[in-house]
Amino acid sequence: MRALVVLAHPRTDSLCGDLARAYRDGALEAGVDVRFLALADLEFDHDVRTECSSAQPLEDDLAEAESLIRWADHLVFVYPNWWGTMPALLKGFFDRVFRPGFAFEFYEEGEGAGRRELLDDTTAELLVTMDVPPWVYRWIQRAPGTNAVKGATLGFAGIRTTRTTYFGSVEDSSLDERRTWLSRAADLGRGLENGPESRTRRIARQARTAVGALRLQFYPMAWVAYAVGALAATGSTAALSSAVFWAGFGFLLFLEAATVLSNELADYETDRRNAFAGPFTGGSRVLVDDELDSRALLAGATAAGVAAVAFGLAVLGLAGGSTVPAALLLVGLSALALGYTLPPLRLSYRTLGELDVAATHSLLVVLCGYVFLGGDATNPLPWLLGAPMLLSVLPSITMAGVPDRRADRAAGKETIAARFGFDGAAAVAAGTAVAAAAVAVGLHLSGAVTAYGPLIYLTVPHALVIAWLVRDRVRGLDAPRRIDGVMIASLTFIAWFGVVPLVELA
Repeated sequence: MRALVVLAHPRTDSLCGDLARAYRDGALEAGVDVRFLALADLEFDHDVRTECSSAQPLEDDLAEAESLIRWADHLVFVYPNWWGTMPALLKGFFDRVFRPGFAFEFYEEGEGAGRRELLDDTTAELLVTMDVPPWVYRWIQRAPGTNAVKGATLGFAGIRTTRTTYFGSVEDSSLDERRTWLSRAADLGRGLENGPESRTRRIARQARTAVGALRLQFYPMAWVAYAVGALAATGSTAALSSAVFWAGFGFLLFLEAATVLSNELADYETDRRNAFAGPFTGGSRVLVDDELDSRALLAGATAAGVAAVAFGLAVLGLAGGSTVPAALLLVGLSALALGYTLPPLRLSYRTLGELDVAATHSLLVVLCGYVFLGGDATNPLPWLLGAPMLLSVLPSITMAGVPDRRADRAAGKETIAARFGFDGAAAVAAGTAVAAAAVAVGLHLSGAVTAYGPLIYLTVPHALVIAWLVRDRVRGLDAPRRIDGVMIASLTFIAWFGVVPLVELA
């Protein structure tokens, strides 16, 4: 391993200097190839004086520092916390060195635009001294300087910060405390023998990455829709504890996982080009950000698919007289879910993706619960329960195409937004939201579905809010952008059509 220790205190004879040298010595003891860079010894203009920082020639010392950063596998920044953040010396260093062409670059490819992180093979850690107690800085002040360095600076260049260590309060510290801090810094350096992060941290990071790839935030609604179907079939909450119910949910859970992971692989091109990805759109980004490779995703998707098949077979063994319709649902739902992006269907590339997602996350899931628990698929009840639910999903999945439009078009993905533009997507989202509320209220008033209680009337103002939001924030757009507020309103809208009948049926 090659490590670069960067002392960013303006005085090299400071506590930070001692900590940096202790870390360096510990790393040398561990057999690590270490270089030491004291920013106070460099001669450079701290200010960017050109319109773009890359247009300002680098002084010789900065050019050497840049080459050291390229050389290093691991960067160690040692600096004091002043006014809640880094000293001006380190800020000036970042301003001058972390410039386009070295740390990152923007690109345009056809209709796709984005940013490439050019230092994404590098890790970093921070050693920060402070006068405020570290717990105050972390939990009350919310660590503004650390967040800026980790996220807005290093993270923007693709550098992953593996560890942050605080030393404080310096002003109130004793000589023995400072000796303990120096010993700790040396131990941190020796720890590089086993890599830039501990085994525990590495396992925790990998677990977080795996959970992020699965996008678990979208799973609870599947359980709700499935439970609605099961309760409608049996009229008893005892159904929710039956073996066939949980076998069916296991099938749905692993099918969703296989679908999500395969989508990451199939949608790589559009996700890579997407400059407006957010918590609701653009995928989990684990492949784009190199947190997982394609082999790991393929292995995960395959394992989830095998598990889905196993649970599907268990359903067939437990379903009794409804084996044939259950089998048709298992096969049909699997084909449609995976066919969202995978060949030969590739429905999201044929302007059928939104309808596919709506059906596989509402009506078909309700039918699974109903049929797996012994209900007759020809009974109109599960279809009536699933219809407004299907309509309610369409606003959110249609709006998800707005931030992705440019990237989707460049990758050949024909979503509603990509094919019909922002105004067309807005019309579909507003129309389906109003239609979902109207159908649900109509079913309640007619008595056709007794599972809709008076709370279902609240879907009307919610639908009108969605219609207003898409008119205000989506119609007339001339370029993609994030629309998180619209997405939150659309996603929460779905809950009415699952939670209200679930509560009434239970």
